[in-house]
Amino acid sequence: MNIVIPIKQVPETSNVKMDEETGTMKRDGVESIINPLDLYAIETGIQLKEEYGGKITVITMGPPSADKALKEAIAMGCDDGILLSGREFAGSDTWATSYALAEAIKEIEDVDLILAGERATDGDTGQVGPGIASWLDLTLSTYTSKVVDVNLIDEEVDYTTVKQDSIIVERMVEDGYEKLELPLPALLTVVKEISFPRLPTLRGKQRSRKVEIPQWNLENLDMNKEFLGLQGSPTRVVNIDHPKVTRGGTILDVREDGNVEEAVSQLIDYLKAKELV
Repeated sequence: MNIVIPIKQVPETSNVKMDEETGTMKRDGVESIINPLDLYAIETGIQLKEEYGGKITVITMGPPSADKALKEAIAMGCDDGILLSGREFAGSDTWATSYALAEAIKEIEDVDLILAGERATDGDTGQVGPGIASWLDLTLSTYTSKVVDVNLIDEEVDYTTVKQDSIIVERMVEDGYEKLELPLPALLTVVKEISFPRLPTLRGKQRSRKVEIPQWNLENLDMNKEFLGLQGSPTRVVNIDHPKVTRGGTILDVREDGNVEEAVSQLIDYLKAKELV
C-alpha cells in the first residue's frame, strides 16, 4: 500500500499566541511539536505497512523548521517526507491548506490511502482532512476508530467477486459505530481509539538524520496562486477577544476567635441576599 499522511506542526498548547492585526497564529520563537492527534494517523499507517507492505510518505506545510516534524515521523517508522514551504503559503486557512496539500499529493504516484488526524489542536476545526478528500474527489470516512480489513486485488483473486481495492472501517457516530467499505484510494480521518502511538526508535532516529527532506513550492508544483496564503483564504479572523473573569468573591479569613461571629454573620447575610436561606 502506498500511504500518505498529512501532518501539522503545532505550538505546545500552553504557548499558543495570536497576531491581533492579521488574525494568524504567531509561530516564531514558539516551541512546536507534531499535532498530537496526527500521531494516531502515523501509527495506523505504520501498522498497515507492517501487515500489507508498502510505503508511507508524510507531508506537511510550514516553515523550513517544520522538517523536524517530518523527521520525527520517519524516526517512528515512516519512509519519506515532503515539506511545502514558501512565503506563498503563509497565512493559509483550512481551505487554502487543503488545496495546497491536495495538489502536492497529486504529484505522489499511485496513492492508495491518505490518513489524517481528526483535527489539529491549534485550530480545532477538523476541516483539512475532508478538504483534501474533496479536492482529490476521494471517498471519505471521518472519526474512524478501527480498520477492520483491507481487500487488495492480486493475480489470484477472482475478479468476479472483487472489482476494486477496498478498505473496511468502523467510524464513531453519535449513537455508536457504523461500518463502511470504501473503494481505494480513500481518505480516513482517525480518532484516538484507533491505535496507541509508538515512540521513535534509536535506529529510526539514526535513519531520519540521513533522510533529505525535499521542499516543494510554486516552482515545483502547478498551483493556482490565487488559492494560496492569506490572500487566497476565504475565511479570516476579524476580531480577537480576550476572556474576562466575570465572577468575583469575598474571602473571610478567620484567624482569631473574635472574628468568628463577624464572619458567620457576613456569611448568613450573603445567603439571605441570594435567597439561599
